[in-house]
Amino acid sequence: MKLDRIDIKILYELQKNGRIANVELAGLVNLSPSPCLMRVKKLQQEGYIKGYSAQINVGKLGQTLTVFTEITLKNHRQIDFARFLAVVEKIDQAIECHLVSGGYDYLIKFVTAGIGEYQGIMERLTDMDIGIDKYFSFVVLKSPIVKAHMPLTSLFPL
Repeated sequence: MKLDRIDIKILYELQKNGRIANVELAGLVNLSPSPCLMRVKKLQQEGYIKGYSAQINVGKLGQTLTVFTEITLKNHRQIDFARFLAVVEKIDQAIECHLVSGGYDYLIKFVTAGIGEYQGIMERLTDMDIGIDKYFSFVVLKSPIVKAHMPLTSLFPL
């Protein structure tokens, strides 16, 4: 399926508000409701829309600690990466994991109940002998800008 500018606009609007009424969405993308709904269903069927979820204000629930962790592995064989990822994938507090270029291998974003929980996770990871050579932790003090949507209309101008 080749996307056009209307499809991109639909995706852009849905990522900002997944609960938007079809009539309102149709108005934002300059379509009538029926063709708009057909396009949304097609985007879902083709896998462009993975799902819908609620964005939770965790700060309202209580205090948390966010830590970005740079991790360097001892070896760089495919099996080493796979073994490491199989373990990290099971850690609920690891909410993002990125394989990156540069001075380290992975950048992981952890959200924990506090420094003690984070320290416990890192101690377990290093004790498991899953190939971690070294890691550096960066505690987030404040997050003045956090966007939940991608800039689709500028990434994919049609």
